[in-house]
Amino acid sequence: MAKMQILKFSRAVLRRITTKQSLLQLCASDSSFVFKTSTRNFSCGSHVSLDSPYIPRRTLMYVPGHDPKKLKKIPALGVDCAVLECEDGVALNMKAQARKNIRDALEYLEAQNLDLALRINSRFSGLMEADLEAVIGDALGPAAAIEKLPQTILLPKVDTVEDLLIFTEHLKSVKLGRNYCPYLVTYVESAQGLMNFKDILKKAADFSQEGHFHLDGAVFGSDDFVADIGAERTPDAKELIYARQKFVMVAKAFRIQAIDMVYVDIHNTDGLRIQADEGAKMGFTGKQIIHPVQVPHVKAAFTPSPARVEWATELVKNFEDHQKSGQVTTIKTLVGQNMI
Repeated sequence: MAKMQILKFSRAVLRRITTKQSLLQLCASDSSFVFKTSTRNFSCGSHVSLDSPYIPRRTLMYVPGHDPKKLKKIPALGVDCAVLECEDGVALNMKAQARKNIRDALEYLEAQNLDLALRINSRFSGLMEADLEAVIGDALGPAAAIEKLPQTILLPKVDTVEDLLIFTEHLKSVKLGRNYCPYLVTYVESAQGLMNFKDILKKAADFSQEGHFHLDGAVFGSDDFVADIGAERTPDAKELIYARQKFVMVAKAFRIQAIDMVYVDIHNTDGLRIQADEGAKMGFTGKQIIHPVQVPHVKAAFTPSPARVEWATELVKNFEDHQKSGQVTTIKTLVGQNMI
């Protein structure tokens, strides 16, 4: 049993790497994942499988949609996922301008090695429909070609299955006959959302099978979660240990990415590194960031080390050789212990 668990773990490490070339680049000092395609991927018809290209979101950074100068800087940020922000990062009186700016930015931004994502407002905000109609639909003019649409949609504050149902119905209505299947990343930001997380992902997986979107990840929204449960924030986030562990467990049960909370003190590099490393060891696959200075530290925490990649590669090879030969083989665990 232990051997099979370690094998699964090693395959999970390697699944983040799609080609031998990307493996070599990943292990370089300035490593970055490489997409199989250089354009946005919108193929429909099936759920994302273990053999699908891995879309990395080690660093997920919010870029406020109302600020065109910041939108134009996205290609130089060096992030895996740039979130074109319509929600919390945009004041109410700037929402309309943010939608227009984002629609324009999607026309000129290049998507090579970059996940261009759109974070819309929540269902209960009353603004979700307007976001989708403006950016995905034709509220601001003729509907854009699918290659000019966001590759990923981030859906915040999903507390119930009904929230997901209403979003899905509206997404279907703004597709306007186009074969558009974005990746979907949902948010847990309340006690109710965490309690219903399993049911929400189950329904989202069903919708993925139907081809409405590709369920690919979830984000833990710590600030709203802490406020919802009436907790007090601490530097080591000990008040969130249970919630983060449960979040990771449910996300991984559905084989989707788990994105960890924001570290808000952009001047405390040591604190950021500690929390990012902790998140990676807990099973998170990436982390939200709010400032470019956080990018290299978070990216390093969520990038498998060369030794880790080498170990996983050797383990999978030895297991496959054993399956062919039937001979017993000895390998080492990550901590150096021999295992048959």
